[in-house]
Amino acid sequence: MAPIFKFEGIYTPVVTPYHDDGSVNWDALAQVIEFLVEGGVHGLISGGSTGENYAQTVEERLELAHFTHKQLSGRLPLVVGTGAMLTPDSVALASGARALGAEAILLASPPYAVPTDRENALNALAIDKAADLPIMLYNYPHRTGTMMGAEFLDRVGRSRNFCGIKESSGDINRVHLLARDYPHIQLGCGMDDQALEFFAWGAPFWVCGGSNFLPVEHVALYNACVLQGDFNKGRRIMSAMLPLMNALEQGGKFIQTIKHGVTMNGLAAGPVRPPLKSLNKDDKRALEQVVRVLKRKIADIVAED
Repeated sequence: MAPIFKFEGIYTPVVTPYHDDGSVNWDALAQVIEFLVEGGVHGLISGGSTGENYAQTVEERLELAHFTHKQLSGRLPLVVGTGAMLTPDSVALASGARALGAEAILLASPPYAVPTDRENALNALAIDKAADLPIMLYNYPHRTGTMMGAEFLDRVGRSRNFCGIKESSGDINRVHLLARDYPHIQLGCGMDDQALEFFAWGAPFWVCGGSNFLPVEHVALYNACVLQGDFNKGRRIMSAMLPLMNALEQGGKFIQTIKHGVTMNGLAAGPVRPPLKSLNKDDKRALEQVVRVLKRKIADIVAED
């Protein structure tokens, strides 16, 4: 059964730039969006955790989605995140995504509640009914406390809208399971240090926070593995990227590191909202060194073509 929507390429979960007072910096967000379009990514996600959705109201999230959709003007598909603790909030976000003209929604398990597969599926189907859009599932049990298990996948599979999954469990056996037993749900990489393995198992897309500031380099890995089928080249690019993956995951400072990466490109990402705090000087210097080496190495690999 062919999917109703094809998730292909690099999808960037866009950061939310803030002023020092915590208000959204709309001019900076427009600049980030333009940078990503010019960098060659294939789609944007508004309202993901990289965009600090957990620190925003439903109204703010919908305002950000509207702005992003308008700024894109149809140049790239927009996926709107609907993850929330309360089902009515997720339904409101899903309905809003449909109303503004988004191409798809991102649907995670509600955090903290730890629903059963049956309960989680019924929640997902309620959100699906509100949106009636293509859905990219988001399996991230380390954050939500819930694994999207076989019963969940079988139940939601009754709706054709569930046509992709960002798999972020970190369990490589899940990649095997999804590729083998659920081929009608497009497999997407949600664990950056496993991108090469996802592509080897046929994943057509990768949702990667680092593409906020290194879009060209992330696209290069996708091009090598998916478009060119050159996994020797892919391994070399992935090897060059692994220090970045380590920097992003080290010490639980993922979003702060992404936002500093954005500022390194001359874009005003601003601070993070509480309870998080921005990177210290040592962390910033370490990231800057990693990025300098990574960009040079990948540019050299790509230039060999």
